[in-house]
Amino acid sequence: MLTLKQKKLLDFLIDYFEKNHVYPTFDEMKNFLQIKSKSGIHKLLSSLEEKGFVNRLPHKARALSINTNFDGVNTKYNENEKELPFLGRIAAGNPIEAITGSFEQISVPNYLINNKYDHFTLEVTGDSMIDAGIYDGDIVIIRRTEIANSGDIVVALIDQNEVTLKRFRSFKNSIALEPANKNYKIRIFGEDRVKIQGKLVGLIRKF
Repeated sequence: MLTLKQKKLLDFLIDYFEKNHVYPTFDEMKNFLQIKSKSGIHKLLSSLEEKGFVNRLPHKARALSINTNFDGVNTKYNENEKELPFLGRIAAGNPIEAITGSFEQISVPNYLINNKYDHFTLEVTGDSMIDAGIYDGDIVIIRRTEIANSGDIVVALIDQNEVTLKRFRSFKNSIALEPANKNYKIRIFGEDRVKIQGKLVGLIRKF
């Protein structure tokens, strides 16, 4: 299985070759992935080579060949999938730091999203939503929105520095963020302390 960075580089190599009939330079790969050093690209290529996706000829520029079908896994673009930004980890349990940006992406089946909206993905850490079928390590697909209905599972930003995945409840002058695990307590906040960043629309589980 490829890591997110490995897959992004492999897809870039395939698309670049199709358009230019030659493989990109290390500088082009480095700039595409926003990696500061060529050594990072070298490590990624070495890992792709070890896994059988890439063949390299030593001491020659752009000397690559790619197996686009390895162990039955087609690494080419799939029109039934869309690449969504992966923004890191989100707490479904004890608080973690706020979401940070990332250039990594995850392929998501089109049927899980509505192309009229903007989406992103996060990795769940913690077990506070297990009774809603959301487990530690799951990848959740989030539609960006600042509006939610009571009962929606949302990404909520608390006090501008804590991000969590919880069920949203709205009251007259307060907001409740409910876990789906009896071992955790409902948290109640004033309306000005909570900002909705998105709503859960799908989930990917790795076995």
